[in-house]
Amino acid sequence: MMKKFLVAAMTSMLVLGVGIGSKVEASKGGDSVERITWEYAGELEAQKGFDKNKGTAGVLSGSYKDYLIVGGGANFPYETVLNGGAKQHYSDIYVYKKEKNKLTMVEHTNLNYEIGYGSSITTDKGIYYVGGSPNKEYADDITLLTVDKHKKLQVEKIGDLPFTFSDGIAVEKDGKLYIGLGKQNAKESNKLYEYDLKTLKTKELAPIPGESVRNQSVAQVLNGDLYVFSGGGSIAYTDGYKYNIKKNEWTKVSSVKVNGKEISLLGANSVKLNNNEMMVIGGFNKDVYDNAVKNLGSLKDDELLAFRTKYFTADPYEFNWNKDVLIYNAAKDSWRSVGKIPFDAPCGEGLVLMDKNIYSINGEIKPGVRTNAIYAGTIIFD
Repeated sequence: MMKKFLVAAMTSMLVLGVGIGSKVEASKGGDSVERITWEYAGELEAQKGFDKNKGTAGVLSGSYKDYLIVGGGANFPYETVLNGGAKQHYSDIYVYKKEKNKLTMVEHTNLNYEIGYGSSITTDKGIYYVGGSPNKEYADDITLLTVDKHKKLQVEKIGDLPFTFSDGIAVEKDGKLYIGLGKQNAKESNKLYEYDLKTLKTKELAPIPGESVRNQSVAQVLNGDLYVFSGGGSIAYTDGYKYNIKKNEWTKVSSVKVNGKEISLLGANSVKLNNNEMMVIGGFNKDVYDNAVKNLGSLKDDELLAFRTKYFTADPYEFNWNKDVLIYNAAKDSWRSVGKIPFDAPCGEGLVLMDKNIYSINGEIKPGVRTNAIYAGTIIFD
């Protein structure tokens, strides 16, 4: 029943004009995106062993040819965070294909292990998934996901990192992966590494400047350089840096700022639009996040219980997460908004660009609570 509903919902969405195509650049450069129109596009099937999918955050996501692949992630299926609920990771992977203007699920399968909060990289060769597993044996893996001619998911282990990895950044350029920040061997880090896909060797590079702890940043390769924005530790950051790959040097770039207001992208996700631009959706509110970390770490007894109760029972809108769809232009070193999403701001969502369509899949909509929704946006150019 769930599968039929999902396909029907997506079919309806596509009839309304939200189609997909092979992965290509959304535009060829410049400030060409005017706005995005959004449609509700259904939800994922229940994970194996569950009656309903309650939504996950920290998912694997990307595209390969005409296929959208998403899965893994984590949630709290049995009890709330307030009541001490345990986090559950998943091994479920969902494969969708575009056929005759319809997006259809062609496979729901399971990995041999659970995953979540690794880094996904969409390339022409497939989707690289780096780290991201509660199982230490797999938490240093680099894996390549593709789809064969029979529409079946293919999973190939490429190699191992010399450390376990989660909550960091990873991109690909010229056959090399640039992996860093987040948690390395379960310790928060600012270190960056190069992983050569041919030699399978790992080389340490210059660490990112600024804070020594930088979790859940957003990053893309633009104009041949690596750009990293925001993230957080005990506080949320709004700063940005450019890494010159050839020179192994970092320089500061514009902070995330729109209309004079700096915006945290901690926990957000991003896609590369073209050689100059990246798009970002989501992000924790800096003031709310900073205040929560401070109080959850310093209050005690009744005061802590009162704060936790108010915090974890608040509605999503009270957290004021970023709802602006933001675009960074590397050539201009500037940020702009192309409108707001018409749904709860997600963090840790899957974000997939296919032709002129952007898909926001699941994610956290307030601390400890996920959405099971998939939203499809059509990019409108000016």
